[in-house]
Amino acid sequence: MAARIRESGEGDDGETVRPPLLRELALVTALFLVYKFGRLFANGHETRAFRNADRVWDAERAIHLPSEESIQQLLLHGEPLVRAANTYYAAVHFPATLAFLVWLYLRRPAHYVWSRRVLALLTAAALALHLLMPLAPPRMLAAGGLVDTARIYGPSVYGATPETDSMANQFAAMPSLHFGWALMVAIGLIAATRSRLRVLWLLHPLLTLLVIVGTANHYWFDALAAAALLGLALLAVRTPGRRTTSPPVPRTLGTAPLPVGAHR
Repeated sequence: MAARIRESGEGDDGETVRPPLLRELALVTALFLVYKFGRLFANGHETRAFRNADRVWDAERAIHLPSEESIQQLLLHGEPLVRAANTYYAAVHFPATLAFLVWLYLRRPAHYVWSRRVLALLTAAALALHLLMPLAPPRMLAAGGLVDTARIYGPSVYGATPETDSMANQFAAMPSLHFGWALMVAIGLIAATRSRLRVLWLLHPLLTLLVIVGTANHYWFDALAAAALLGLALLAVRTPGRRTTSPPVPRTLGTAPLPVGAHR
């Protein structure tokens, strides 16, 4: 029972208990490696990926979602803007999530454990969907008329030839973990802080959404899928501070309640 309390980030007196640092470093490193190598393991399904891309594009148009091109045109008004978007896509995703976890570990241990578990579930579910549904991003889809802003303007995190890219699986667009992790960072910080302005943390996933769509790395559906998986992960992990109701203690058979004021 003591081990369970310590893992949950709550001590016997109700105060938070910080998990062991070395164990957490190992867990977060493992999460990162599963994310990277799991995506590579899902590589090699280019034909299915392009077929799925056509279906996603047609489905978005069928329900009248705005074209990803409309967001990209906003970025293409100036080269500094599109470079900034490419840099945000390449450089903010992992550092922001890592900084979020470090801050929670140091300042809000119970929220750290909760967030780490949610992120792990989200990442595992995303990798499973990458395997089940390989998807070419909109920058590769001829029907979309979009340009690969990272390749043209830089910086780019992907190889020039997607089929032989040994560093990343470029056919794992759905769901967008860029958006899913950013949304969890915002939710986690809103839950862990008390500032009246904490709702502004939602600007991070909002900006991430505009970047991933505007740079043609993801469809709208990729962000929606990530949000849905995150919602399921949040439902599966107990929120810090939410107590489970203890079951009533049964009386021993053959005993009856004592009258008021009586003693055994």
